[in-house]
Amino acid sequence: MNNEQIFLSPPHPSGRERELLMDAFDSNWIAPLGPHVDAFEREFAAVIGTKHAVALSSGTAALHLALELHGVKPGDQVLTSSFTFVATANAIRYCGATPVFLDSDWETWNMDPNLLEDELVAAAKSNALPGAVLAVDVNGQCANYDAIEALCDRFEVPLIEDAAESLGAKMKNRNAGQFGRCGCFSFNGNKIITTSGGGMLVTEDPAIADRARFLATQARDPAPHYEHSVGGYNYRLSNLLAAVGRGQLETLEDKVNARRRIFDVYRRALADFPGIDFMPEPEGYFSTRWLTALTIDPQKAGVDREQVRHALVEQNIEARPLWKPMHMQPLFVDCPSRNRMVSETLFENGLCLPSGSGLTDDQMDRILNVVLSTLKSNVAK
Repeated sequence: MNNEQIFLSPPHPSGRERELLMDAFDSNWIAPLGPHVDAFEREFAAVIGTKHAVALSSGTAALHLALELHGVKPGDQVLTSSFTFVATANAIRYCGATPVFLDSDWETWNMDPNLLEDELVAAAKSNALPGAVLAVDVNGQCANYDAIEALCDRFEVPLIEDAAESLGAKMKNRNAGQFGRCGCFSFNGNKIITTSGGGMLVTEDPAIADRARFLATQARDPAPHYEHSVGGYNYRLSNLLAAVGRGQLETLEDKVNARRRIFDVYRRALADFPGIDFMPEPEGYFSTRWLTALTIDPQKAGVDREQVRHALVEQNIEARPLWKPMHMQPLFVDCPSRNRMVSETLFENGLCLPSGSGLTDDQMDRILNVVLSTLKSNVAK
């Protein structure tokens, strides 16, 4: 444990973050909103290829607002991915709605369009269509939006994209965030770019963007005094954090390329070991490889995920299992789910390796020495 700790996905300042942050500080815009927020929104929208972007305090806030802006209300159901972080499902609960968890497919590890179709067909027959579909892009890879968008259009159900993990990803030359009526991003400290905490809602619809800004600033009506006719939220991003985000955004392409290179190093190093499979990247997709995600089949590899993870932890290297599906979480035991065991298998056998864009060659060597020695120890037996 004398080695310096290697984190799973730490922040990686590599551009003008400090310069822009000090500009915000020196200008005394130490408050919510300000010129860096405005600039961050413009620059982010340009990168994604959407007309509007609304800077918010978190990705969860973006999800909550997106759902509310599309009329999701108490008593509604929202079809969503089971294989995701809890924020996705929490945002649905914030609206008083019930998440219905759909399993993943093996092609993308994201929402299974066949299960989505089954659910929408059944809901239409009972005249109980969901309030929305909230699809998630896991580990930096888009879901199958060719199929998902077509189904949502067919049944006239709003589609919202949880792109918290997929900034910089593409599917068929469309950027993550461009699918559905809203895209929602996170700038948490472990994401590809970070503002330490923050998020963004993107949309083509100016009315959605305007309403999001209104609700995110406590829904203050136009008046010289504080006038409120509807409930709102304190969800806007600060000028200081937006300045950091602008510096991070300038090096987005470099960060994505670095994570893809790291993924390729892992894949090549482990290619000859049986039972090791990496998250696939279907033809026409471009994953950011936000986290290098793999599965270990203990029957073929002779070791299981936990043996490898514990070996890494013993050497002060952070690694973690893949997402525990929401339908397995005690918090959501009362929610409906449609399961084909894909996400459960991914959780049982899946491992995320350190993937930060600032990872050095020496750190990569340390990580791979531990993983390889653990796998080889079984081969030697």
